[in-house]
Amino acid sequence: MKLKDCHSTYDFRELARRKLPSPIFHYIDGAADDEMTCRRNTEAFNSCDLVPSVLAGVEEVDLSTTVVGQKISMPLLLSPTALQRLFHFHGEMGVGKAAEKFGTMFGLSSLGTASIEQISAAIHTPKMFQLYVHKDKGLTRNMIDRCKNADFDVLTITVDTSVGGNRERDLATGFTVPIRFTLKSLLSYVIHPLWGINYLRCGGFHLPQLEGYVKEGSSIPLSVANYFNTMLDQSMNWQAAEEIIQYWGKPLILKGIMSVEDARRAVDIGAAGIMVSNHGGRQLDGSRSPFDQLAEIVDAVGDRIDVICDGGIRRGTHILKALSLGAKACSGGRLYLYALAAAGQPGVERALQNLQNELIRDMKLMGCRSISDLKPSNLRFR
Repeated sequence: MKLKDCHSTYDFRELARRKLPSPIFHYIDGAADDEMTCRRNTEAFNSCDLVPSVLAGVEEVDLSTTVVGQKISMPLLLSPTALQRLFHFHGEMGVGKAAEKFGTMFGLSSLGTASIEQISAAIHTPKMFQLYVHKDKGLTRNMIDRCKNADFDVLTITVDTSVGGNRERDLATGFTVPIRFTLKSLLSYVIHPLWGINYLRCGGFHLPQLEGYVKEGSSIPLSVANYFNTMLDQSMNWQAAEEIIQYWGKPLILKGIMSVEDARRAVDIGAAGIMVSNHGGRQLDGSRSPFDQLAEIVDAVGDRIDVICDGGIRRGTHILKALSLGAKACSGGRLYLYALAAAGQPGVERALQNLQNELIRDMKLMGCRSISDLKPSNLRFR
């Protein structure tokens, strides 16, 4: 199987599975507990059907939209995800370049393997920085200040990680950051020598946002769940989020909002946007899917704050359904991480091209010229 054979997110997943050592693939692919929520995130889109209009004379389609003040060319953001150079040596730089090529927003994680300054200098497309609020207030403030100095456009606070989810696949494979080789996992690394060569090629493992503050997860192996449990500020509350909004002074998104009540509070404290998200099913298994929650949240606050549907996106039609319910855009992580692991930057570009092609084709089939033409009347729930 080669890059040219990848016509969907599912194809990229299969190619990534073949190329990655088992612990690393399962880190991308896995979720919490029984992984029901992860599966539901995608299955939820099947709960409704699209109702197309014909003879609409649609020759050209405009996919552009504006999210928290940032004009983007397609309604799909590349959600910030951690550890990308573990999956391919192109890492965040390759993903950012792909986002730039397609004119959309790129997210850099607090646990990213490229620095704020590197991304700022090299990537010229709207950029968000995803902030994990750490117990070490100096580290949190330092990351915000670096983003200010690097002229990032948007700050995103992840609010659903007060503790780490029970990611049992990681427990089974022994996955840690940095990688700790065990007798159980060593064979999988040995039979994927190209991954090892590329891992060494990228100069080893670094978490440049944390250097100088945190050794755990950078030079001391730690599971992601244990990192959340020991390093993040479990006392984080609405007042602290509001203080960060005021200190940042630019558009800020809260990522991990799942209830109408929390969406209203996000408006009250001055957030510019919210990501309706359950962390890709990696935190609280058994929770609702973002798409299932989207309509009631948009109805409650969609006229006062930008609502982004995050998670489960695998097809252009999924995006159209979320936009029809009033989301300003969608975002996703696995949909491009599989592609990054499969083929680096060219893989991410092909994944975005596939989804862009689907969006254009499906918009024409729907009889819609622009995002604003998508309405709840385009959907019927079963």
